[in-house]
Amino acid sequence: MEKKVFVKSYDPPRINKKEIIRYLGAKDDRAIGDLIDGCVAEAEDGLVYRLCYARFPLCVNGDALELGFASVRSHSLGLCLGGCDEIVLACATVGAEMDRLIKKYSLITPSRAVVMQALGSERVEALLDVFCEELSATEAERGRTIRPRFSPGYGDLSINLQRDIFSALEPTKMIGVSLDSDMFMTPTKSVTAIIGIKNVK
Repeated sequence: MEKKVFVKSYDPPRINKKEIIRYLGAKDDRAIGDLIDGCVAEAEDGLVYRLCYARFPLCVNGDALELGFASVRSHSLGLCLGGCDEIVLACATVGAEMDRLIKKYSLITPSRAVVMQALGSERVEALLDVFCEELSATEAERGRTIRPRFSPGYGDLSINLQRDIFSALEPTKMIGVSLDSDMFMTPTKSVTAIIGIKNVK
């Protein structure tokens, strides 16, 4: 099966302030709301919303999974992908500007840096939410449904699967996301995900 990697760009997803506050573990009050608004206003023009993805066949045998691009053992992922026969593998990023802002404010205003961290996490997850909504609608037309996305490092799925994901998707070339020897991505506000697809019962 020949691999084909697709790249998509998106308009900024709607800001979910409650989700940013959840990442912060903070109380929802006027002060934190104003700080979030200020961070959004400063960051929003510099963010990019890009994603690359590819489809692979899937075979699940208990904890042993043949993902089409790698073979893994994971009870957590096996449970998530139960009943699926295909996956979509994705890598999403909001670009390097958020890293620049986090670094800038970590030196001069740490509280603002913490909010930028939370905002960046909310932004990249919102990007994946939009992608999954589109994928769900497309699969519904085929009589198929999608499972919640799953990333390396969740449950017992090894973070080292990142190497295989980067070999499969080539996100450095496709969307400018690189991976270091410790499995950290740059830009840091980037996420890889496995999304299972199965027939509707």
